[in-house]
Amino acid sequence: QVQLVESGGGLVQAGGSMRLSCLDSGRTFSDYGIGWFRQAPGKEREFVATISRGGGYTRYADSVQGRFTISRDNAKSTADLQMNNLKPEDTAVYYCAARTSKVVAVSHLEDKYEYWGQGTQVTVSS
Repeated sequence: QVQLVESGGGLVQAGGSMRLSCLDSGRTFSDYGIGWFRQAPGKEREFVATISRGGGYTRYADSVQGRFTISRDNAKSTADLQMNNLKPEDTAVYYCAARTSKVVAVSHLEDKYEYWGQGTQVTVSS
C-alpha cells in the first residue's frame, strides 16, 4: 500500500527557491512512477512533473520546464521537486501522486495516478 506525504511547502518571494519532498511510508516505492501536480485557487489541478520508477525518464509541464527539477531516491522512498526562480503564478497546493503502470514510463495524465498525498501549500509573493 502506498501512503504519500508531502512536505517542504511555505511562503517564498518571487525569484526564490523551494524544495518539496514526497515520502512513501510503504515498502514498494520503486514500483511506482511519481508525479507532482498542483491546484491554484479557482483552477483545476494541473500536471507539473513526473519521473519514472527507476528515475531514468522525466517530463515537465511547459510552464515549469527549466525551472523545476524532479528527482527520486528509491532507497529512501522519497521523490523531490526542486523549484527555482519561483513566480507568483506558481502559487498552489502541490500534490504528490503515484502510478503503478509498468508499460508507460511517464504520464502527465491525472487519471493514471492511483495514490495521492494530502498536498502542501506553496505561496510565492511578488
